[in-house]
Amino acid sequence: QRTSLEPTKRMLSFQGLAELAHREYQSGDFEAAERHCMQLWRQEPDNTGVLLLLSSIHFQCRRLDRSAHFSTLAIKQNPMLAEAYSNLGNVYKERGQLQEAIDHYRHALRLKPDFIDGYINLAAALVAAGDMEGAVQAYVSALQYNPAVTLDPNFLDAYINLGNVLKEARIFDRAVAGYLRALSLSPNHAVVHGNLACVYYEQGLIDLAIDTYRRAIELQPHFPDAYCNLANALKEKGNVSEAEECYNTALRLCPTHADSLNNLANIKREQGNIEEAVQLYRKALEVFPEFAAAHSNLASVLQQQGKLQEALMHYKEAIRISPTFADAYSNMGNTLKEMQDVQGALQCYTRAIQINPAFADAHSNLASIHKDSGNIPEAIASYRTALKLKPDFPDAYCNLAHCLQIVCDWTDYDERMKKLVSIVADQLDKNRLPSVHPHHSMLYPLSHGFRKAIAERHGNLCLDKVLILLCSINALHKPAYEHPKDLKASGGRLRVGYISSDFGNHPTSHLMQSIPGMHNSEKFEVFCYALSPDDSTNFRVKVMAEAHHFIDLSQIPCNGKAADRIHQDGVHILVNMNGYTKGARNELFALRPAPIQAMWLGYPGTSGAPFMDYIITDKETSPFEVAEQYSEKMAYMPNTFFIGDHANMFPHLKKKAVIDFKSNGHIFDNRIVLNGIDLKAFLESLPDIKIMECDGQESTDSNGALSMPVIPMNTAAEAIINMINQGQIQVTINGFTVSNGLATTQINNKAATGEEVPRTIVVTTRSQYGLPEDSIVYCNFNQLYKIDPPTLQMWANILKRVPNSVLWLLRFPAVGEPNIQQYAQNLGLPASRIIFSPVAPKEEHVRRGQLADVCLDTPLCNGHTTGMDVLWAGTPMVTMPGETLASRVAASQLTCLGCPELIAPSRQEYEDVAVKLGTDMEFLKKVRARVWKQRICSPLFNTKQYTMDLERLYLQMWEHYAAGGKPDHLVKMQSLESSESA
Repeated sequence: QRTSLEPTKRMLSFQGLAELAHREYQSGDFEAAERHCMQLWRQEPDNTGVLLLLSSIHFQCRRLDRSAHFSTLAIKQNPMLAEAYSNLGNVYKERGQLQEAIDHYRHALRLKPDFIDGYINLAAALVAAGDMEGAVQAYVSALQYNPAVTLDPNFLDAYINLGNVLKEARIFDRAVAGYLRALSLSPNHAVVHGNLACVYYEQGLIDLAIDTYRRAIELQPHFPDAYCNLANALKEKGNVSEAEECYNTALRLCPTHADSLNNLANIKREQGNIEEAVQLYRKALEVFPEFAAAHSNLASVLQQQGKLQEALMHYKEAIRISPTFADAYSNMGNTLKEMQDVQGALQCYTRAIQINPAFADAHSNLASIHKDSGNIPEAIASYRTALKLKPDFPDAYCNLAHCLQIVCDWTDYDERMKKLVSIVADQLDKNRLPSVHPHHSMLYPLSHGFRKAIAERHGNLCLDKVLILLCSINALHKPAYEHPKDLKASGGRLRVGYISSDFGNHPTSHLMQSIPGMHNSEKFEVFCYALSPDDSTNFRVKVMAEAHHFIDLSQIPCNGKAADRIHQDGVHILVNMNGYTKGARNELFALRPAPIQAMWLGYPGTSGAPFMDYIITDKETSPFEVAEQYSEKMAYMPNTFFIGDHANMFPHLKKKAVIDFKSNGHIFDNRIVLNGIDLKAFLESLPDIKIMECDGQESTDSNGALSMPVIPMNTAAEAIINMINQGQIQVTINGFTVSNGLATTQINNKAATGEEVPRTIVVTTRSQYGLPEDSIVYCNFNQLYKIDPPTLQMWANILKRVPNSVLWLLRFPAVGEPNIQQYAQNLGLPASRIIFSPVAPKEEHVRRGQLADVCLDTPLCNGHTTGMDVLWAGTPMVTMPGETLASRVAASQLTCLGCPELIAPSRQEYEDVAVKLGTDMEFLKKVRARVWKQRICSPLFNTKQYTMDLERLYLQMWEHYAAGGKPDHLVKMQSLESSESA
């Protein structure tokens, strides 16, 4: 008998232990529940009830892999066990794998059609996936199987639950009906009033929500949730003070009310009380460490403070806690983008969209990554998706407009421009940060006041960031830097600091790389502060070697510490070469580490910032009568503020020779061109070289016409032509290496990038680019975004008036080519009249400009560096100055060059000058001769003279400051003697 009783005792013991484990699980004592379940599992490894309970325990403890393991074991024991599939669905949902979760829930319901929890879980997953209709159906099915509804149609909880379900599914009208039905059964049910108020809030019925929250509080005065939610509604109405009071009331009732701590922190943050906000976020996380929203909000503040690594850690925590937290993914993407982790940011935005396909901000952020990476078609598609989801989305609209400008998609162009102006006007009126970036404002028909105001908003944003920085280091009352009024500490030398993210292979360095080394070391001490890491190019090496001091501030990411370093260096004049271009750190200037701060060269517009004193410009680029367009005082250079290092980078282009090829009695200077440092010696090795004028007449004196050495059609010329026609890289002629101009990257990559001077004779021909030998070639090598419909119309008019002509453009980007061709055809031009070439390495880009007859500048935004490139190639450039700085640079360059006849005051005159150059060969010849000569003789490319002029301007700034004066316009150049004595 005793033996027969043993199994019964064991069974009773097993059942008792199982019941105990269930009670412990229900009470939240997961550790004890797991311990007892493991005892049960060891007794009966195949017991599906134990396996399910273990799966649930591990799920609650967020041990998702273990939870899935025990659910899988349960399914192996009983493949028809619906609860196990539902538990697996929970794991997949927490991991953010929504489709897998939905599939498992549906399978569970197929196995057990009356499985209420399965319907509820499925509904929650469908809500997360954005399938609201499916979610509601699942919730309704759950309610149909709820015994309470079956037993009593007036059962209060059933209607409350229905309201909750519909609220979660955002079916607000039906949710309201459910709650009102519940209130008809129990009019004084405070929780229902609170839930109903939440629905009104979500519907945007804020006043009704406030009244209903107040009723809930009246019914239950010690109701912290209601106070917290009332505060949210009051804040939405702009009653921030009362909202703050309600949050504090909620916290008095429940000091550990995490939502109130988090939301109060949001208010403090918006008020600028950053440290208090951080403390509240941290307290919310102490109370509730698994509070995903608080982690995300804290991360956002840390990101503002520049504490990117710590911000990243909290975003990751938010996502660990809530794997379907789309906002956290999107914001983490913003942080990674700021950390230059483009791939990581891309993955975050993509994941946010997978979680919430209707998340407009994530689509817009993804578009921005594509835009910055040059993937413009993908960016356009994502911006359009964002706008479809959220039509009133100014940032997405303005960025889309810029993308369309980049690819010359002018569909509804006029309407787009009107809407852009309207958006900016509205945002400025409401004191919001405009969605049009300062660097893009020149492209749109905005007023001067609007452009300046856009820049001002961004300047103020830098000041705000500095305030946050000071708060974060508990230095709100840190005194401003003190600056000397004399040069004693520097031994009488004026210390000038250049700040740029572009010390490397970038157009800015191509322009100014020689300037630091050309300063007078007896009178000036030069500091160069790099905002970007070393790219190991010769451009970087040159600046590092020739500046007296080179400091890599990319290694000092904290703006406060970086500004301290600049101030410790004792810099007197700090020069901003970035403005609002990529890589800028204007917060450094906002901290005022130097007594004088000036804008120069790298940004074509005003900073709008109160912390920038001067803009270095000239009277052509910035006429004094438009001084109100600038927040800075104007400091004029005597010639042009622009400079190019072309004479030092490309000395092989100072001279050229041509081959007499299919000339029909005329020698052209731009069909087959030879350049090289050893060109003179190479020509001396060839027989029968003549110096010819463009009309084919032999000459010993050019008399104002362009003269050049001409190689007749001999063995050497034939070898060169065969090399080009057969695509050979190079040939050797009389001991000299002659190279194909398309193969520079294969011969010497550093010469191709402009870091070194080519050591061979380089051949450039029209045939290499598919340009007709017998046509006038107009060119423009700018990025295509600088072209607008009126410009293309002018160019089409010119081509029609010069029938034997073509327009040579760049695929910059390639996706713009079909748009340009289509618009040109709409204007009556066949596709053959516009020829596109790929973007080329720097040296080839400059050199091939020799092949064009005339450059047609873009009036909307001139070719700045590109203008210098084409002028160094000896090609005339026709321009029409506009109203913005960016539209007047070419006129300044041409004035300095001594070619004012190429500056047209109107569109008609622009066309007329271009047509005359294309039809009057004598005029073209004389203008080309003048450009060819003046690029050497004029100050335009004279970096030494430019540096001396810049030094005199710096001395004027310092003299004015040392005398106690505030920044003022410096529009008359001081004499050299006066400046030196000062």
